[in-house]
Amino acid sequence: MSVLLRVRDLAVAYGHIEAVKGLTFHLNTGEITALVGANGAGKSTTLLALSGLLKPARGKIEFDGEDITALPAHQIVKRGVVQVAEGRAILTTLTVAENLVLGAYTRTDKAEIAASLDEVYALFPRLKDRADQFAGNLSGGEQQMLAIGRALMAKPKLLLLDEPSMGLAPIMVQEIFRTLVEINRRGLTILLVEQNVRQALKIARHGYVIETGEIVLADSGENLLANPKVEEAYLGG
Repeated sequence: MSVLLRVRDLAVAYGHIEAVKGLTFHLNTGEITALVGANGAGKSTTLLALSGLLKPARGKIEFDGEDITALPAHQIVKRGVVQVAEGRAILTTLTVAENLVLGAYTRTDKAEIAASLDEVYALFPRLKDRADQFAGNLSGGEQQMLAIGRALMAKPKLLLLDEPSMGLAPIMVQEIFRTLVEINRRGLTILLVEQNVRQALKIARHGYVIETGEIVLADSGENLLANPKVEEAYLGG
C-alpha cells in the first residue's frame, strides 16, 4: 500500500500556545483514516495545517511525494487536497448548483466538470432535486451533502473532512457516513476528523486518537473500537 500523505513532527501554535505538539502519522492511498478525540484536542488545527490555512511552527507535510509544508492553500488544493470545513461554509445566497460549480474553480474542462456534476447528483439525489434552490434553504444534513459534493467537484486525491456529523440528526449521520464509504470505494482517500468516535472508527481502516495535541493511540479502526481505553474515554464504556 502506497503512502499518499506523510506528516512528520507537525507542530502548530496559536501565539505562545502549542495546539499541536509534534504529530507524526501517514495516510495510505485509497483508505479512510480517522483522527478522533475530544473537543479541543487539536484535530481541526491539524486539518487547517494540512490545507495550508495555518502555517506549522515546525514539521514536514509530504503529499504524493512532494513537500507541501510551505505551499499556500490554493496551491495545495490544485495538487488535490480538498477540505470540507467544520460548519460547512456553503454560500447560502447561491443556489445548490452554483455552489457545486464553484467547487470546480481550479478546473477548465467544461465536459469533465459537467460529468463531475452528474456524479455528485448521483451520489446525492436530494441535491439534484434542489439544484435551483438557494443553499440557505436546505436542512443541515442537505447542507453537509452540498459541502461534500462541492469538495468532490474539485476532483481531489485526498478529502479532508472536519466533523461532518456535527449537529445532524442520527438518521442523517448514517446517510452521510454511508456516502463516505461509497466515495472511498470509488478510490478517494479520506481523512476523517470526528467527535463521533464510534461512527468514525466503524468506517475507518486506520485510526489515530489525539489528546491535547498529541497522538496517544494508533491502530486499525476495528482494534481501536475494541480498545478498553477508547471505550472508556469516548464510547461511554
